[in-house]
Amino acid sequence: MRRREFIAGLGGALTAWPFSARTQPSERVRRVGVLTLLPETDPEQQAEETAFRRRLTELGWIDGRNIHIDYRSAAGDLDRVKSFAKELIALNPDVLVGVTTPVTAALQRETKTIPIIFAVVSDPVGSGFVASLSNPGGNITGFINIEGSLAGKWVELMHDVAPSVSRVGIMYNPDIAPYAKYYVDIFRTAASALSIAPVEGPVRDVAEVDAFMTRLGSETNSGCVLIPDTFLVLHRQTIIAAAERYRLPTIYPFGFFVREGGLMSYGMDLSDLLRGAATYVDRILKGMKPDELPVQLPTKFELFVNLKTATMQGIRFPQTVTARADEVIE
Repeated sequence: MRRREFIAGLGGALTAWPFSARTQPSERVRRVGVLTLLPETDPEQQAEETAFRRRLTELGWIDGRNIHIDYRSAAGDLDRVKSFAKELIALNPDVLVGVTTPVTAALQRETKTIPIIFAVVSDPVGSGFVASLSNPGGNITGFINIEGSLAGKWVELMHDVAPSVSRVGIMYNPDIAPYAKYYVDIFRTAASALSIAPVEGPVRDVAEVDAFMTRLGSETNSGCVLIPDTFLVLHRQTIIAAAERYRLPTIYPFGFFVREGGLMSYGMDLSDLLRGAATYVDRILKGMKPDELPVQLPTKFELFVNLKTATMQGIRFPQTVTARADEVIE
């Protein structure tokens, strides 16, 4: 009798064991909130999101399995940036990702505790996001998109490509790019060193963009440079068309401007910054703190030139420029 009871009890235990195993708690799904300024339909936004998601997958974070990514795209609307920042934080994510300076500022205003990783930010110290690059402090760290010293490089490239240019405008939206002074001061110094008259061009809407380009184009020997500014990215086709209309040599901060018809660019691959942001998300989710992760400076800069646009504008790129270009569009 005891033997039968033992066997029956053993059978019950064996039956119960798989059920118990099936009901063990699974790996906790971590939550990541991402806020960007570009519209979801923008090809550059899609490229950056793809790069971010792909890098997370490479690191073992599968959306829908062990991670849940909440993406919000504000489409250039600063009011939506503020409301989306509140919305994402209400979801209680493990980490937030802010793409651009206005977005990071909005997230910073809403939380001092949730880790924030920024990307495509020009001056994180001047913007008050971090105490220093090597020791961020607080709950924020991330990836700088470009250095202010490159404003001088843009002026030098303008002089190399169009040596007759004697005045160069620098365009930015002060509402979207509160860090503009970071570039403008260096731009002015570099322009003066080459006997080029610097012309500052703050613009807040498309009408002001067109007016500034018209102003530059109405005088001979003029050129234009653009700082990293999401407003200018959003309206890049308007700017590229105006530069073509006035045969105005223009240097852009990112390569996709040139792929879409711009003359030339020198700057960072933004998708690379999003891949970097994904690596920091991985480290945060594995237990590191933002103040343990230094702000990363850009390490790779790309020069793009568009020969077709150059021909239309009557510009002949020096061989020294095309020889070192990372991409030559014909």
